[in-house]
Amino acid sequence: MADSTVEAPAQAHPASEGFGTPAYRSYVLGALLVVYIFNFIDRTIVNILTEPIKLSFGLEDWQMGLLGGPAFAVLYTFLGIPIARGAERYNRVAIIAWAVAIWSLFTALCGFAMSFLMLFLFRVGVSIGEAGCTPPAQSLIADYFKPSRRATAVSIYALGVPLGGMFASIFGGQLAGLDGAEFGNFVNAIGIGFLFGNLDWSQVEGWRVAFVVVGVPGVLLSLIVWRTIKEPPRGYTDPASLQGLEKASFSEALAVLIKKPAYRHVVMGAMLASFVGYGVGQFTTSFLIRTHGLSIQTASLLFGIILGVMAALGVFSSGWLADRMSQRHPKALAWLPAIGMAASVPLYAFGFLVDNLWLAMPPLMIAAMIHYFYLGPMYAVSGGVVDSRMRATSVAITLFVVNLLGYGLGPPLIGILSTFLKTVFLSGYGMGLTLEACQPLLALAPDARALLDAASLATLEACSSAEARGLQWSIVIFVCGYGWAALHYLLAGRTLQQDMVANSAN
Repeated sequence: MADSTVEAPAQAHPASEGFGTPAYRSYVLGALLVVYIFNFIDRTIVNILTEPIKLSFGLEDWQMGLLGGPAFAVLYTFLGIPIARGAERYNRVAIIAWAVAIWSLFTALCGFAMSFLMLFLFRVGVSIGEAGCTPPAQSLIADYFKPSRRATAVSIYALGVPLGGMFASIFGGQLAGLDGAEFGNFVNAIGIGFLFGNLDWSQVEGWRVAFVVVGVPGVLLSLIVWRTIKEPPRGYTDPASLQGLEKASFSEALAVLIKKPAYRHVVMGAMLASFVGYGVGQFTTSFLIRTHGLSIQTASLLFGIILGVMAALGVFSSGWLADRMSQRHPKALAWLPAIGMAASVPLYAFGFLVDNLWLAMPPLMIAAMIHYFYLGPMYAVSGGVVDSRMRATSVAITLFVVNLLGYGLGPPLIGILSTFLKTVFLSGYGMGLTLEACQPLLALAPDARALLDAASLATLEACSSAEARGLQWSIVIFVCGYGWAALHYLLAGRTLQQDMVANSAN
């Protein structure tokens, strides 16, 4: 059971291998990975459900961008720093357990939203819970694992990003593709139908079921975290000269970070990568549906399994390679991400522009793997340039910048760009079409579309083409931002060695 008291500063101990036994360290890292997977399932499932939500409420891409970005990012980023300051002083395990319970509850409530505004507010609630996850988790990892193994450990933790996105795609897409009656039959078959009274399942949309199904298990996960993870002494793996020092103030932590050029460039590069990644990720499933004519089930499986697995390989391999190459190449935490993101730009551009889906998938798979080389090093550098007194705060400041500017602006801006380009393409058809004219046609079910006359079919075809091309070119424009992010990681390498605490303390 996690100790609910605040631990004393670390004393003399065999910190060379980190806190706890190897087996228990592995369990803790695995448990935190599961937490982060649920974190990203609940965070990104709205991306997979973009098309059915859009049709259900009659929305445009820019509004879906608001759901995917600002609804989550604003409070998530602003609460991250005060929660991290609490994690420097109070029980980190308890903070994580409460956070999981809160965000899981609000994810389930999203399935009951009856309007765009209500869904927006529930997404804000999800962000409040998720703000309490990563800063205390990174602080725990730093005490459980010694510096020479920390990049691998944080890269394993960071696997929650692609794996969470993958599971959100798999389960969200499949559940959204069901009609309510099918799910109602399943509920009755497993013997829990009595819990829902006389609910008419035929009126329940699949995207609502998806939110509830992925949200509820998180409540149980929060109890497992609270009962099984131990709170380690703070600074357990820090050099002896840095242990037992007074807690650092926020201004002191910020002053230390500002003086670290490597940190500044890593944060800037990660922010740009987040801006591109969250923006493109918000609409990748929609792209596959609109451009390649896939069902939501098939599109979510392609996006989740194929691209998700490759992204997971990229996240893990970046930290694993960096740990093993750092002895001979101390700047590996900087140039590995730079190479990966720079090389991903032409691969992504080709994959999103080529007409043949199966010709597009190989470059998209490679790009998905190598662009994620930045994520593990981002956490490793953020936690490595400071000592234990300010480690959670350092990670929180990183996430504040990365998420407020990257997550907060990426999805809405790509949605705005997509809507703008859609109007441009519509005007090019010379048919006097508008967004308002297209909306009811695009919302028609397949059987209703089959009953349209020739003129209406031509209008529908023009609307569908403009919507697909607008999103396609928005994505291509956005992925060029990875090149800019790569430049900042290269610049970080110039001072990386002297900026890391483990090196400067020796």
